[in-house]
This record gives sequence, structure tokens and C-alpha cells, in this order.
Amino acid sequence: MSNIGFIGLGIMGTPMAGHLIKGGHTLFLHSRSGVPAALLEAGGRACASAQEVARNADVVITMVPDTPDVERLLFGDGGVAAGLSQGKLVIDMSSISPVETKAFARRIGELGCDYLDAPVSGGEVGAKNAALTIMVGGSEAAFARAKPLFDLMGKNITLVGGNGDGQTAKVANQIIVALNIEAVGEALLFAAKAGADPAKVRQALMGGFAASRILEVHGERMIRRTFDPGFRIGLHQKDLNLALSAARSLGVSLPNTATAQELFNACAAHGGKSWDHSAMVRALEKLANHEIGQAAPAAD
Repeated sequence: MSNIGFIGLGIMGTPMAGHLIKGGHTLFLHSRSGVPAALLEAGGRACASAQEVARNADVVITMVPDTPDVERLLFGDGGVAAGLSQGKLVIDMSSISPVETKAFARRIGELGCDYLDAPVSGGEVGAKNAALTIMVGGSEAAFARAKPLFDLMGKNITLVGGNGDGQTAKVANQIIVALNIEAVGEALLFAAKAGADPAKVRQALMGGFAASRILEVHGERMIRRTFDPGFRIGLHQKDLNLALSAARSLGVSLPNTATAQELFNACAAHGGKSWDHSAMVRALEKLANHEIGQAAPAAD
């Protein structure tokens, strides 16, 4: 069993850290919002800083919202880098810039430590059920060392390539997810406006070629109007910004990704940054002046 550091204990990080504790590891924990009592009761140890976490742990995991957050935690005052010693492993499981990730990996490598970028997909449900998809960038040796830890948190675990490639895979994932949410929203809104029961339409589509995890989970959210966040619109906006900025530098056009981002922007303008990303459908509903679940207008 290992001494593991875990920094960032939000919606995703808390259950992920809990699985590592259940796996028999000693967890050294730090979070800006404080360490949840449940993790302390399970045996986790609270630390006053990221530096203290790194000093006590052989492997340090970060799980925070954005690129600047990771940079601050790694290299700011009282950060992870200040507590590292040669041979330790840093794993960033946040979703951040692939370009900056490569720079972070070089800086950690200069300290004699290994670095993996290992962003995840699966949301709160996947985190709670230890069923996350984990996309990893880094060396094969570092991946082999981390794999038993990943196995405690996820099910589909892939070494994509070198540092930064895990983050590139996550950006690609977020493009697909956003466009699927938009497609499901359009389809269910069309069905509702046409007078069909959107719940029964969804049930029918789940048995055909249109079936998807997005239709299953987020289609139900759209119908039930349950938009408490599993994954916040604000975070998905951040991920699509990474996609669109990288696409500009690569000379690649991503027209539908840009459209999905504009729909998220419309939701944010209506106070929806903290809504679940399935609430993108609300922007489509505004455009149609019709809400899924609302009775269709009578024919003239």
C-alpha cells in the first residue's frame, strides 16, 4: 500500500479519493474548501498545504477545475513542487490545456519526478461508481506504476501517448459530448413541439441506432428537468475554449463545436454556469419558445 496525496476534493475528487482509501492506501488530503468529514472519518489525513501533501506522499494526484489552478498548486507558494523529492510521481487528473501540460511535465521532470496527465470522463456518477474513463499521457513506466491506482477509480483506462496526449484525448471527448447533448436536445425538443411524448420518443430511440449514453442519462435529465450539476456548464465552456483555441492554432475548423459553445454561452448569460451541461437544451428551448414537457400548441 502507498502514501497517496490527493488535492482537490470537489464533486469528482471526493469519491475518487474515497475509493483510494477503500483500496487500502493512506491518503494525505488538501482542498481549498476543506477536507470532507467523510474522508477524515474513513482514515484520510488533512494537510495544510499542497507542499505538505507532497512531502508526505509518494504519489500526488491533483483534481482541480482549470489550467491556472493546476499551475498554482504545482508551482505556487506552498505548492506541490516545493514538497517533492526525487522519484515521486505527480498525476494531474484535471481537464486542462495540453500545451501547458507538456510544460508542467518538463518542470516536474527537472525535479527528478515523473508526471502523468490523466483526465477523466464519466461525471459524478462515474466517480462515485469507480467507473471513470481515464485518458493518460506519459511514460509507460509511470503509467505502470499508477495503473493500480487508476483501477480503483475507473474501468476504461488507456495510455494514449506522451505527456499532453491524455489532455488532447479529453478535449476530443468533450467535443463529442457537447455535440451529442446538442443533438439529443434538438431531437427531444422537436418531438415535444410536434406533440409526441418526449419520454416515449426517448424510450423508442434507446432501442435503435440513435442510442447513446447521452440520450440515456442527459435525455432523462432534459425530460425530468433535473439540472443539478453532475458536470457544470462553466467547466464544459472551459473545455470547449481549449478545443477552439487549439483548433485555431492547428488551422482546423470546428463549426459545430463553436455552435455548442455559443449555446453554453447563452445558458451562462441566463445565470446557468452552474447548471448541469445537459441544460444546454434550455438555450434551444428559448429559441423555439417551447419547453420539453410543455403541451404542444393546438393545430390551427
